[in-house]
Amino acid sequence: MEKLAAGLVSVPVPIPNNPLRYTLSYLVPGDDGLVVVDPGWDSDAGWDALTAGLAAAGATAADVTGVVLTHVHPDHHGLTARLRDASGAWVAMHPAERRAMLRDRAAEPAEALGGYLRQFQVPEERIAGLLSAFGAAVGTLFAPLADADVMLNDGDLVPLAGRRLRAIWTPGHTPGHLCLLDDGAQMLLTGDHVLPRISPNIGLQISGGDDPLGQYLESLGKVAGYDECEALPGHEYRFHGIAARAAELGEHHRQRCREILAAVDRLGAATVWQVAGELTWSRPWAEIGPMLVGAVAETAAHVELLVRAGDLTHKPGPDGIPLLVATSLDLGR
Repeated sequence: MEKLAAGLVSVPVPIPNNPLRYTLSYLVPGDDGLVVVDPGWDSDAGWDALTAGLAAAGATAADVTGVVLTHVHPDHHGLTARLRDASGAWVAMHPAERRAMLRDRAAEPAEALGGYLRQFQVPEERIAGLLSAFGAAVGTLFAPLADADVMLNDGDLVPLAGRRLRAIWTPGHTPGHLCLLDDGAQMLLTGDHVLPRISPNIGLQISGGDDPLGQYLESLGKVAGYDECEALPGHEYRFHGIAARAAELGEHHRQRCREILAAVDRLGAATVWQVAGELTWSRPWAEIGPMLVGAVAETAAHVELLVRAGDLTHKPGPDGIPLLVATSLDLGR
């Protein structure tokens, strides 16, 4: 737990069995109570950490008037219902995030994930292995999480008396991802949009979505305008230099697009699954394990951007399977 400027408090809420280790939940005080940004993963250990953080800030759950979600992944949104029940707090998120959450809630988890992977021609034996490895845990991707009472559109102020906390819509990691600007304290709560070391997963959404990578790159330019602020991310540690970090992330994705174009050129024509296996990952492709889902989703998001740019196109292959072919090889872009 760390006390920050302007009365903010950062509370690490543990994520069980995850290399990220914790989500950074932020306590933001106002005149008549406080707002919790991203309460964290739903577990007893997580609840204990969050309530201990509240106590260190001189508060209890009863003092929480609102919960704001940067996005609705379980490591950020999981404890919201428990906190709402203990406090009576309202819950706020971007409308696009709520729409995506409700679509996911309506899906049968294993069926939705299997169908998603099949559209990219992931082999059936790999899908079966993944679903077996995930087991009941696949349900956490679609678990019924707390619904919203308050919609925060781009530029809206969080309803917290005595504090100007402004919502900045930054789609990409999720359709309705929000950053939160405390311009009085020159702090930007970045959620998973900009992290100090990790490149957040930008994947084509299971629940649908237009162009997550294109939206993400545009959103990086948006937050680069707040370079005077200290970044308070959802994982790892706070940092300065938002514009430089945004530029690094943008270049990472442009390089990945060049790598995909080169892979399609080598293969001649390929599925998203085949392209993903040609790319550079943090571990060998044969050892990627459950991370395969994120790898395929991220490859698909880059392919979508390249198709929209006219650098790749689809053509029917054997048995009607859609194949990717390159229409340009300007790899220096």
